[in-house]
Amino acid sequence: MTRPESSHHPPAVKEWRLNLYLSEHDPDTTARIVMDTGDNVLESRAEARRNPYDRDIPEIGDELAAGRALIAMGRLLVRAANGDMRALGAADTDGPQPLWLPRE
Repeated sequence: MTRPESSHHPPAVKEWRLNLYLSEHDPDTTARIVMDTGDNVLESRAEARRNPYDRDIPEIGDELAAGRALIAMGRLLVRAANGDMRALGAADTDGPQPLWLPRE
């Protein structure tokens, strides 16, 4: 069903700033994410560790640490949304499905 022309609102566009910082201290790589939504600032952190018997390829550690920090940021955002919904009186649900398999 279409709505009358007068009820159309222009799309809301928001920009959230995300900075990803990587630091390497062989064999460890640490990723830190700082996300600024304009209303809140969230931070997540994750690590990757190279097995001493593996070849030294820093890009792999960067990818693993960054991916893990992004997953952690996703969890923070979902948790924040759940808290906001509860604060508004929303009924509890069965909780979110896992974002990855247990061994990831």
